[in-house]
Amino acid sequence: MSTTQTSPRAAAPNRDVAAGRRARQRRRALLTIALALAVVAVYALSLMVGRTFYPPLDVLRVIAGETVPGASFTVGELRLPRATLGLVAGLAFGLAGVTFQTMLRNPLASPDIIGITSGASAAAVVGIIVLSLNGTAVSLLALGGALVTAAAIYLLSNRGGFAGTRLILIGIGVAAMLDSVVTYVLSRAAAWDLQTAMQWLTGSLNGATWATVLPLAAACAVVVPIMLAQARNLGALRLGDDTAAALGVPVGRTRIALIVGAVVLLAFATAAAGPIAFVAFMAGPIAARLVGAGGSLLVPAALIGALLVLVADLVGQFAFDNRYPVGVVTGVLGAPYLIYLLIRTNRSGGSL
Repeated sequence: MSTTQTSPRAAAPNRDVAAGRRARQRRRALLTIALALAVVAVYALSLMVGRTFYPPLDVLRVIAGETVPGASFTVGELRLPRATLGLVAGLAFGLAGVTFQTMLRNPLASPDIIGITSGASAAAVVGIIVLSLNGTAVSLLALGGALVTAAAIYLLSNRGGFAGTRLILIGIGVAAMLDSVVTYVLSRAAAWDLQTAMQWLTGSLNGATWATVLPLAAACAVVVPIMLAQARNLGALRLGDDTAAALGVPVGRTRIALIVGAVVLLAFATAAAGPIAFVAFMAGPIAARLVGAGGSLLVPAALIGALLVLVADLVGQFAFDNRYPVGVVTGVLGAPYLIYLLIRTNRSGGSL
């Protein structure tokens, strides 16, 4: 009786492949932990700095519920809701953006680009200027606008079978139409309504309250675990529908679940903080460049999104003589990055 043995020379490549895989996994884990620590550090800094600096101990006492003269109001009522809104909105934008980009295998397939954010913006502007709404009513209208726009884009692109390129092109067309609606409504607005609408359209954390933060936080608490549970199926969809189906992934059901989850996150984040420009667009590609290929980008992209919003808010508040909304800063960063990605995609293809 003969036995088959693997020669040391043949086994060496297998060991090298396994060692390389473990090294990449360790690197991804370390970079993800580093991103999480950076988010925590910038979040803490947002609570401490301002016109008055409060040391970490005072901030911790306020968070613990103690009364600290001056800090209880400034940190507890102003900075804490603002920083928390920036953190949670950034997480939601980053996660929603990378979901679309991975599923459609194109870094340009961000909700900013394919019209979903435009749906929320158009609904909000109509609510503010035409219907004279404000506060929660505008947020709910923006939420509905994003959901309806996403459903329309998906249904229009799904005729004769789903195609990612068709969805992107239809989304760009829908975005152009909705942006025209926004421009028309703004052109007929009174000065006061115009100021309110433009503040909302820019994307801002000004005036954040717990009433603004809690609906978004609740949506994230429900949707984010569902999205993370679909990470493996999302990775399979990146290989194409046929390959994903061969691997046992329920393609149609998975795609609908991912789209609904991403749109809900985007809609709630937009309703809470406005359409903060380019965060959903930039988070995924930046995460891919940092942690590399070979694994899910959901968590790294969510952390990058939170970091972008928190850092941009600090820059907008303290880096210049005037204070600027967070959306202005992310817009300045995102426009050249969009040009860079267009050039890179044209040269090397469209995957993350």
